[in-house]
Amino acid sequence: MIILGGTATNGIDEKVSSLLNLKLVKIEHKVFPDGESYVRIPEQITDKDVVVIQSLYPPQDKHLIELFLVVETLSDMKVDKITVVIPYLAYSRQNRRFKEGEAISIKTILNLLRKSGASSLAVVEPHHYEELEYFEGDIKVIDPIPYISKVVSQRTEKPLVLAPDKGALNRAKRLAEILSTDYTFIEKERDLNTGEVRIKNLPELEVKGRDVVLIDDIISTGGTMVQAINMVKKQGARKVYVTAVHGLFIGDAYLRLIEAGAEEVIITNTIPQDPSKVTIVDVSEAVARTL
Repeated sequence: MIILGGTATNGIDEKVSSLLNLKLVKIEHKVFPDGESYVRIPEQITDKDVVVIQSLYPPQDKHLIELFLVVETLSDMKVDKITVVIPYLAYSRQNRRFKEGEAISIKTILNLLRKSGASSLAVVEPHHYEELEYFEGDIKVIDPIPYISKVVSQRTEKPLVLAPDKGALNRAKRLAEILSTDYTFIEKERDLNTGEVRIKNLPELEVKGRDVVLIDDIISTGGTMVQAINMVKKQGARKVYVTAVHGLFIGDAYLRLIEAGAEEVIITNTIPQDPSKVTIVDVSEAVARTL
């Protein structure tokens, strides 16, 4: 087996290669003056089992095209098994048709990946597990929650784990079970036209005087988390820790979380982060164990 490091790995390819004691080949890449991507596999691949690691953080369209180019090149090289590891899977939130005529973006992405030659897919904490079924090959889910729990357990004692919506309840449950504590969720609704989110119902469990750990898969603008922080603070939470797997932090999202009262923001390295702002959890071991 060979590890093939893509154009956007945030160092995960190097760490996985070291953990598994496997050869690492790095993709050569550049951008032409007109903005088109160029990639090259710098040596002849003779192994029949290749693992491509490529995250799809912004600019996600560029990283996607480069991934398709790499996978099809490997297919042309007659590699028997091409496993694609995607730490952050872009377009995963458009996993169904919310309004008539909308593209199911993740379906298109995974279909193209399969047709390019990928035989196996491994993703770190997808938005919805069932969306991976659009990929007609072997599927593995890489679970970062045990690694996040190690940091959370050092910061808190008997915390309340809170999902900012029902869709994140499974993540809250998994984290709470590791921490041997309780969990619940906030019920919210989203306007399909404006994207605005508002809270419908408050959690039933008592938060007064407790440390609250908010957990989700993605932090983008931070709007949902800010509402959740404000809510539990009003209910008397002692400290609020914000955790997520994938941190996009669009615009001033991080600042909004801190100003709302977040004690600390804990995030993984599926997307490059500023270590002076957030606590970073490395998912490389979770990737290595899955492979």
